[in-house]
Amino acid sequence: MDQTTAVPAYGLWGLAVINSAIFVMFAFSFFKPQTKTDWRTFSAFSAFVVALFVEMYGFPLSIYLLSGWLSSKYPGVNFFTHDSGHLIHTLLRMPGDPHFDPFHILSNLLIFGGFLMLSYSWHTLWKAQRAHRLAQTGLYARMRHPQYSAFILIMFGFLLQWPTLVTLAMFPVLVFMYVRLALREENDAQREFGREYEQWAAVTPRFFPKLGRAQQETAG
Repeated sequence: MDQTTAVPAYGLWGLAVINSAIFVMFAFSFFKPQTKTDWRTFSAFSAFVVALFVEMYGFPLSIYLLSGWLSSKYPGVNFFTHDSGHLIHTLLRMPGDPHFDPFHILSNLLIFGGFLMLSYSWHTLWKAQRAHRLAQTGLYARMRHPQYSAFILIMFGFLLQWPTLVTLAMFPVLVFMYVRLALREENDAQREFGREYEQWAAVTPRFFPKLGRAQQETAG
């Protein structure tokens, strides 16, 4: 289809609302926020998702702001079609359907994997909290904050699929916020569990899982 004559794909506010609701509800069902910190984490992620889908289907703010530069560098491309809105695909002049390019495929894998991490890590944490013990099994045997890592993976996946000026600006801010929350939780856990926490933290990375078999799993 000729990009200069294709029908614009924006102003679809129903799709923006539906997609935002679906992903926010997915995150809610997997994360199940309970504490104030949980709700702060969830709210920040939800704001990112809403900002993303508003630009994907509602109003393409980034494309409007960059329209002068885009039209001069890419003459003949109608950036107000959905396919052209996949900016990485378009700016790199990649051929074919953007939904099947390597960036979009990697994006889907990161998003799906992130939601799986949320689900598995919450289940482990929930069982540990009920038993009033430190979560050290499952994903927690490989990293100290799998839930925050999951949120970051999901957001990065969305950025690969549909980068916008707003979400690009939000991403480092949210990562910084998650790191601060993680450090605060570590201080709380150290006060509660003492030496047990220190021994676990000494061999378990914060956000990037260690390769190989986890020490806690081999010991248990």
